[in-house]
Amino acid sequence: MEWEPAVAGLAVGLLIAMVTAPVGVSGAVFLLPVQLSVFGVPNPAVTPTNLLYNVVAGPGALLRHRRDGALRGPLVRLLVLGTLPGVVLGAVIRVFALPGPHVFRLLVAALMLPLGTWLIARTLRPAQSETRRREPAPRVVTGLALAVGIVGGIYGIGGGSVLGPLLVGRGIPVAEVAPAALASTFATSVVGASTYALLSLNQSGSIAPDWLLGLTCGLGGLLGGYLGAHFQSRLPETFLRLLLGSLATALGALYAIDALR
Repeated sequence: MEWEPAVAGLAVGLLIAMVTAPVGVSGAVFLLPVQLSVFGVPNPAVTPTNLLYNVVAGPGALLRHRRDGALRGPLVRLLVLGTLPGVVLGAVIRVFALPGPHVFRLLVAALMLPLGTWLIARTLRPAQSETRRREPAPRVVTGLALAVGIVGGIYGIGGGSVLGPLLVGRGIPVAEVAPAALASTFATSVVGASTYALLSLNQSGSIAPDWLLGLTCGLGGLLGGYLGAHFQSRLPETFLRLLLGSLATALGALYAIDALR
């Protein structure tokens, strides 16, 4: 066992999850460029490694939210209902008809940069006559979750980084969105990782996860996610919305710079 990558993975997972868990983001979408640029994980192994991280890290934040009774709302069921079939379809697409990671970086940048800046602007300067927007219909939420599940299955992201800003921007409080997005991320990651394990039995190439990196990052995320969820109730809604918008903007900028290299 190589101890330096293990310690680095533990630290990376801890820091990412502690910052992202309060707004319902597992942090896997931030782990993806670290895998590619720092740890040199080959494609398509980065995807199941990210899913493995989510499986190990997810229970940390979920345990805290369960203790607070935040996992009983209908939003949890709607997101899981959409993302579970989506992640299976995404895994099949990833193995058999994969668009390159360059396309993914461009898509993330094109989505997250305007979404993050819009959420920040909306939080800092709300319209004078604005009341809370009508929440999206259940079928809209499930359809959105299905689309995000497909993307998550292809690239190994939990989907909270996309679902969070969209749902919060539509008027749903961060305190409601965060536990639902994390529960959806965990469920889809379990199914997605299992799907990749089955596909790797009959396919050649780097399909299996980097077990050392996925497990050590996940253990760091397990602790970081619990701490992040613990602090969420102590943070004001405005701060959480700004944090979510800032994370989305930073993520979009990161992927834009990476794609243009």
